[in-house]
Amino acid sequence: MSLVLDPAAQDLLFREARTANTFTDEPVTDEQVRAIYDLVKYGPTSMNQSPLRVTLVRSPEARERLVRHMAEGNQPKTAAAPLVAILSADNEFHEELPHLFPHFPQAKDAVFAERPVREGSAALNAALQAAYFIIGVRAAGLAAGPMTGFDFEGVRKEFLDDDHTPLMVVNIGRPGPDAWFPRSPRLEYEQVVTTV
Repeated sequence: MSLVLDPAAQDLLFREARTANTFTDEPVTDEQVRAIYDLVKYGPTSMNQSPLRVTLVRSPEARERLVRHMAEGNQPKTAAAPLVAILSADNEFHEELPHLFPHFPQAKDAVFAERPVREGSAALNAALQAAYFIIGVRAAGLAAGPMTGFDFEGVRKEFLDDDHTPLMVVNIGRPGPDAWFPRSPRLEYEQVVTTV
């Protein structure tokens, strides 16, 4: 059975999509970011908790502050990318549950009253949303450069607060010269899928 999604879209989102390491200087607009979010917000999360939060780093001053916290190998590309997003998990996501999960409004207190429970759930579901976000960037015809090579605590203190946990930093833009490393191998179906 073949996939319903057009092969060109499959290539755009998956087969030809790569993690970009260089970018052109073409700006990424607020309208593009809004279109990305307005698409990926429909991706599922447990109890519709939607804990992902996105901090766009646009000003030169903020960019300089962020670059200081990046691993040495990630500093040049973060300094040069047209747009950088800090993706984080909101550990107080449960405050939105009466609105986001209206058929079980008591979930806020019945399920997520304890902070450690919220932190675990927020981390898992925000990571899931971060994957949707990367696919949304690709759907917009842009390239994403997601990275976890940075000082997490430094970024949290610099840009977030105690209720938000950074997950990744994503460089966003049109790919520049020599943007791609060689494609790394992937596991085959038989190596991943078990039928019981």
